[in-house]
Amino acid sequence: MMSQADNEFLTRSGPGTPMGDLLRRFWMPALLCEELPEREGPPKRIKILGEDLLAFRDSNGRIGIVEPRCPHRGAELYYGRNEDCGLRCVYHGWKFDVDGNCVDLPTSPPESGYKDTIKLKAYPTREWSDIVWVYMGPRETMPELPQLEMGLLPAGSRFVTKKWQDCNWVQSLEGAIDTSHFSFLHMVLTKDPEAARAAMAKAAIADQNTPNDRIRWVQNDPRPRFEVLGHDAGLVIGGARRTDGPDLYWRIAQFLMPNHAYTPTAFPGETYYGQCWVPVDDTTCWIFTYSWQPDRPFTNAERTRFAGGFNVHAESDASYMPLRNLRNDYLIDRTAQKNASYTGIVGVSEQDAAIQDSQGPIQDRTKEHLGPTDVGIVEFRKLLMGAARSLAQGESPKATAAAARYAVRSGGWVTAPDRTLGEAMTERFGHPHGYVGGLYGLGD
Repeated sequence: MMSQADNEFLTRSGPGTPMGDLLRRFWMPALLCEELPEREGPPKRIKILGEDLLAFRDSNGRIGIVEPRCPHRGAELYYGRNEDCGLRCVYHGWKFDVDGNCVDLPTSPPESGYKDTIKLKAYPTREWSDIVWVYMGPRETMPELPQLEMGLLPAGSRFVTKKWQDCNWVQSLEGAIDTSHFSFLHMVLTKDPEAARAAMAKAAIADQNTPNDRIRWVQNDPRPRFEVLGHDAGLVIGGARRTDGPDLYWRIAQFLMPNHAYTPTAFPGETYYGQCWVPVDDTTCWIFTYSWQPDRPFTNAERTRFAGGFNVHAESDASYMPLRNLRNDYLIDRTAQKNASYTGIVGVSEQDAAIQDSQGPIQDRTKEHLGPTDVGIVEFRKLLMGAARSLAQGESPKATAAAARYAVRSGGWVTAPDRTLGEAMTERFGHPHGYVGGLYGLGD
């Protein structure tokens, strides 16, 4: 169980909170590049870490993320005119560039230097890997962008989108690094391996080419043995299950500070999946979801499948709201729940969301009872809360100086029964932490 004070510490991310201060030391996905498709296009309202903001693309293609109200008399700049490398307030014509500088102040005399004293709060932005990133921390501590592998690949080898979630970001992320739940939440009821694979493929849970033995091992062993390894950018979380013989089936996830996680399924040649949780406020979040294939471009058929809600991706409308969500009970089918799957809900993303949202807007961890399969959750909380407490004492997060160490992979592997997690990772990736940065010239 966790104390109420610790639960508040872990989950609150608004301005001035310890966890909010920690998150602001890292680059956050703010929106997809496709959401600002044109130069001098309409600005877009966004909210991140409890802050209302406005995003716009200027005449030169640069993106600004700024406070949404004109410092003159508080008019909302959403109604402003995006023109000639700046956003002009339509109330009195004050105009601001992407860096928040006042570049025109028509209500003051031309010879006045007053406009040079006016500043709109603006945050640094970067466009990378189909995402607009924003840095909301102190300028003097701004780190490099995290070198996620999907951003190091050609655009054709990745697929990126986002989805809305109606709960606190922490409990949703904890659901992603809790890989033991696959034995129930995402499993079908049939024990016939071929039928199980077909049913899971139809429900957008597993690939139709997933070997039957992997599905059977997850079905048959709901008590994986967990090990956790720390590294410069986060944690490797491995769960070992029994196979049909003496070997172990490792499903290995990655948590990358402060809000990324990778799924534990990919074998060599298969697709990798990751997610990043960005708090809108304390009870809602955006989840940026991405797939990448280091060996080749995705086919059009694969892209269509992702867009239709496969694996971490959700089937969503034009505003990135999942079609199956809290407001319609995820279109749960009780007949299917009785006869076909544990949940009666279609889609691994939607199944995750249903359970995570059901924990409440902010999970009450004072009432939980953790067990042996929750080792990864415990280590995640220790790392995140420890980093926030250290930051409050003046110590910068270690991961902010380790951008290259984000170039890691997760995935599955089969090893001899005496292998540790580090040994399994070394067999699978050639590195105990799954680091593949050397493939991209990032060092060893």
